[in-house]
Amino acid sequence: MRIPELLAPAGNMEKLRIAIHYGADAVYLGGAKFGLRNLADNFTLSELADAVAYAHDRRVKVYLTVNSFPDNDELAELDRYLEEVAAIPFDAYIAADPGVIATIRRISPERDIHLSTQANTTSWRSALFWQEQGIKRINLAREMGLAAITETRQRVAAELEVFTHGAMCISYSGRCLLSSVMTGRNANKGECAHPCRWSYALVEETRPGEYFPVVEDQRGTFIFNSKDLCLIRYIPELVGAGIDSLKIEGRMKGIHYVASVVRVYRDALDRFAADPAGYRFQPVWLDELAKISHRGYTTGFFLGKPVDVDQEYDSRYRRSHEFVGIVEEVAADGSLTIEVRNRLVAGETVEFVGRQLTANSFRLDGLTGIAGEPLAEAHPNQRIRLRPPFAAERFDLLRRQNP
Repeated sequence: MRIPELLAPAGNMEKLRIAIHYGADAVYLGGAKFGLRNLADNFTLSELADAVAYAHDRRVKVYLTVNSFPDNDELAELDRYLEEVAAIPFDAYIAADPGVIATIRRISPERDIHLSTQANTTSWRSALFWQEQGIKRINLAREMGLAAITETRQRVAAELEVFTHGAMCISYSGRCLLSSVMTGRNANKGECAHPCRWSYALVEETRPGEYFPVVEDQRGTFIFNSKDLCLIRYIPELVGAGIDSLKIEGRMKGIHYVASVVRVYRDALDRFAADPAGYRFQPVWLDELAKISHRGYTTGFFLGKPVDVDQEYDSRYRRSHEFVGIVEEVAADGSLTIEVRNRLVAGETVEFVGRQLTANSFRLDGLTGIAGEPLAEAHPNQRIRLRPPFAAERFDLLRRQNP
């Protein structure tokens, strides 16, 4: 039984390194243009080349997103962009627009093409069409459930990819116009302002100025919000359906999110590969996923059409822990150089987030600066030295429990 690839988001070089450190088999990233995440850090041309070299040195694949929908006046720029990146040995491009696909074939005919979720592939017949066009992999729409995915696998030979974790749009597989209408920022060109996450109240047309909450919440209603997708309980079903790649959403999320989600799904996939018959869901996986910022979890359409279960009537993101630092260097004696990302105070307890799911906590009784000077507290971008009573690695993260 084939174990799917674990595909992680890489919004910048640091996130790419973190995704690889915690066990991603492949990463997807965007350049400066045409990648549907223009508000992420993204990569310059030289950074793209460095990212691919770094990943390939570690036997990790890299896919470049070119999945926006360009207008006529952008086509010349698209040609120039694809010509600029043509020499970089990406493992595939991710595209959705037929014109973009045709342009890729003209400029980089040797490049594999993966079909983006933006193409809204919701049936095996659509998947078969794209297979006949030479598409190597198809990212199935989130609206497809397990039964439909399984049937598609039986009818289609192309690789199949599904989203298994992360934010979900309220609009059809990401084809949303709210941002364009309300802010002038086109979501389908990578500029989404995420108005579905804003606070709303109901106004009746003959009662202007009177705001009625739809639920019992004085801050308003949040009827556009969706819970976050989480399929960690369904690894056997995903593997059994013949999925080739499990995709994690989140190029604009932080490194704590990337590290936590990747290591959970990595652990689950590895456990299943080692012993399919004895595989059991581990509650610690959900415990870990509760520590990162999220909006509650849902299985989306995976188990059938959701009814009254996916709207999240609460504007607050949830998380039980806060990311506070990253291991920058490990000395021969085991002492660590930590880059602080959130304020630390001597005497508090931090948890190290390593590649394994074992929890290692450490009380900061001896908080010292990089030169060994004692510190009462440390601040973002400051470097400190620690020597915990356990081994740690470069790129391990530190976090603390919220009060």
